[in-house]
Amino acid sequence: MTGTPHVVNDVMTHTVLALRHGAAFKDIVQAMQRWQVSAVPVLDDDGRVVGVVSEADLLRKEQARAEVPGRRPGADRTKATAVTAAELMTVPAVTVRPEAPLPEAARTMARHGVKRLPVVDAAGLLRGVVSRADLLKVFLRADEDIADEIRRDIVPHLFPGPAEPVTVRVRDGVVTLTGRVPDTGLVPVAAGWVRGVAGVVAVDCALAGPPRRPDLDPDLPDPEHVPHPEHVPPA
Repeated sequence: MTGTPHVVNDVMTHTVLALRHGAAFKDIVQAMQRWQVSAVPVLDDDGRVVGVVSEADLLRKEQARAEVPGRRPGADRTKATAVTAAELMTVPAVTVRPEAPLPEAARTMARHGVKRLPVVDAAGLLRGVVSRADLLKVFLRADEDIADEIRRDIVPHLFPGPAEPVTVRVRDGVVTLTGRVPDTGLVPVAAGWVRGVAGVVAVDCALAGPPRRPDLDPDLPDPEHVPHPEHVPPA
């Protein structure tokens, strides 16, 4: 993988299967089998996403065969007798924008319990589909690519004058930071920023503060604790 994937547009599939709302049941099944997808966005006449047909929507017809007639809720009964995409689809469609950060897409999938999201622009027009597998592509990013970004975009901004050089090492996505920095209060900030870099699996932050100045002559009294002459007790 080249570049730095930060947003949905970087990882989504641009050429996707979509349905018109009048698509027939068998045609939908055949299309999903041919494209090997588990859910398909449904478009209106203007190309806007109005719903999604999933395998779960299609299977309600099969599930209805084994159930006692008249005992299904109204919505489920409608899905079980549906013959077009408009009747089958789940509405409203859960979508995401191309410019959305990858963590936002992941949270949306988790919150709604879906594996794929239609990607739409500001007008609601379909631009692609992002899946769980697409979001995982970010972890294929090369270790050196991750390290270069941290060295270029994080270290110089947080620690422009380190007490000793900050070393960045990355192995299998795990970042290790070592070195001494003038302000240890920024160490948690550095760890947080690094954790947010695309492809980072974990962060081991071993940054320390500047070394303590050694005593030049430990046998001499500390000037701060030498009593003032007027307080020296008489011999």
